[in-house]
Amino acid sequence: MKLNERINQISPICRLGAYAALYLAAGLAFSAGKPPEFPDPGHSRMSRAQQGKLGLQAAAQVYQQMPVLPDSSPETQYIQALGKRLVAVIPKNRTWPYQFHVVAQKEVNAFALPGGPMFVNVGTITTVDNEAELAGVMAHEMGHVYMQHSAKQQEKSAVVGGIADIVGAIAGGLGGGLGGVAQSGIQIGAGTLMLKYSRTDEAQADAFGAIVLWKAHFNPMALADFFRKLGASNKNGPQFLSDHPNPGNRDAAIEKEVRDWPPENYTPDSPQFVSVRGHAGGVHAYTAQEIAAGTKNGRWQAENSKNGAIFRGAPANGNGTAAATGMVPAAPMSAIQPSSKFQGADVDEATIDRPDNWQVMPGQQSSVTIAPRAGAAGGAVAYGVVIQSVSLPGGSEANAQQVTSAIARSLESGDGNMKQNGNIDTITVAGMPAGSLQLTTVSPMPGQDGKPQPERDWLVALPRGGGKAIAFVFVAPQANFDQLKPTFDRMLSSVRF
Repeated sequence: MKLNERINQISPICRLGAYAALYLAAGLAFSAGKPPEFPDPGHSRMSRAQQGKLGLQAAAQVYQQMPVLPDSSPETQYIQALGKRLVAVIPKNRTWPYQFHVVAQKEVNAFALPGGPMFVNVGTITTVDNEAELAGVMAHEMGHVYMQHSAKQQEKSAVVGGIADIVGAIAGGLGGGLGGVAQSGIQIGAGTLMLKYSRTDEAQADAFGAIVLWKAHFNPMALADFFRKLGASNKNGPQFLSDHPNPGNRDAAIEKEVRDWPPENYTPDSPQFVSVRGHAGGVHAYTAQEIAAGTKNGRWQAENSKNGAIFRGAPANGNGTAAATGMVPAAPMSAIQPSSKFQGADVDEATIDRPDNWQVMPGQQSSVTIAPRAGAAGGAVAYGVVIQSVSLPGGSEANAQQVTSAIARSLESGDGNMKQNGNIDTITVAGMPAGSLQLTTVSPMPGQDGKPQPERDWLVALPRGGGKAIAFVFVAPQANFDQLKPTFDRMLSSVRF
C-alpha cells in the first residue's frame, strides 16, 4: 500500500482576526527602523531527526503518487536556484535542509514537508505575475517548516478528544494511509503530517516569508499581492487557500511591518524567471482529478522512473532500492504460501498464532508485521498482517463501529489509493465486539507482468477500554486474497489477550 491522495492537496499556501495580536504573541514584532530578525521557532517534542526522516519518507511517496519533473528540467533547476537564494538568508543555526521539486499539476499549489522537502506546482509558476510573488509562495511554505508547524500540529491532534479527532491520530499510528500497507508502522501519511494550519500558523508563516523576501531583496508585499489575486480570481486555487485559513488583514499586517524596516532596493525579475515561466506554459501538466486517477493505477511511479524523476533523499532502511521506493519485488506464490504449522507470537498485549514460515517484524509506534519474507521489503507489506496498538486521544472511549469507521475514514482521506468496499460488519474477536471492513488499494508488489496490481485489505479493529484499541490489517493482492483468507481467519480466531 502507498501513501496519499491528499498529497495532492496538502500544504497549499495560506490565509486572523486579531492579526497584530497574534504576531505579537508569536514573538514576531520588530523594532521600528531596525532590520527584521527571524523569530524563535520554539520547540516540538518531535526531534529534528524525526521530522527530517518523516519528511523524506513522505517526499519519496510523492514521487510515487504525483507526476514530478526531473531535476534536469528547466523548471526544477530554476526553482532549486531560487530556493537556494532564499535559504541563504536564514540563520544557519536555525535553518533546515530544504530541497525543492516541481510537480506537473495545473492547479496553483505548493507544499513543504517536515524537515524541508518542498514541492511547487507548475500551475503556480505560470500564475504568478512576477518573481517576487513566486519567491513569496516558497518563503511562506519555508516558514511552516522553520516554525515546525506540522510537528506541533501532531502534538495538538494527540490531545484533542472526541471521535472526530481520533481519525488523524489513528492514521498516524497506522502509518498514515495503508497504501503499501502501513509501511510496518514507520510512515505517517502526508495528510496527517500536513494538518490544516491554524490562523496563528498562517500569521507566523506570513511574517517569516516577509522577512525572507526582504533579506533576499524581494518586495515583501508581493506575498500579500499573490494571495489577494488568488482569492479574487477563484480559479485553480480554492484548495490552495482552503487548507490555510485566511489570517485576515494580510495586506495591512505585512505593510505595517515592512513600513518600519530600513529601505531596501528590491531586485526586478531575473531573465531566468521570465524564461522559465514561459517554458512552464508548454509543460504537460495534469489536473488534480487526473493525478488522483493516475495514482490508483501506479502510473506516476512508472512514468517518473522512466523520465528520470527519482527521489534520492529517502533514508536508507537496510534494503536498498526497495527501502527508498516502498516497493516489494515481485515474488512467486510458492515463496508466499503459508505453512500449515502455526506457532504463537506475542504482540503487545495480545498473542496471535502465525504460520511458522512467516516472520514477526517489529515496527515503530507499537506496530508489528507478520509476513512471509518475500512479502515485505523496505517497510512495505504486500502479503501478511500489520497489527497496531492505538491510544485514543484524551483516553476517549469508542465502540467497535466508531473505531473502525474512524480508521477507515482516515485511510481514505490519507491515501488516494484507499477505498472502502462494503459496510462495516460487527464480528467477535477474543470474545469482544470488533469492526470488520474490506478496503482496496494498489499493491506495492507488481504483478507477474511487471504492472501494478490491485490489493485487498481486511481491516479489523476493536476497542480495548481505557482509551485503547487494536487494529489488524490483513493484506494481499486481490488475485491471491481468497487463497490466503483461511490463514487470515485462523490467525484472527487465535487472538488472545
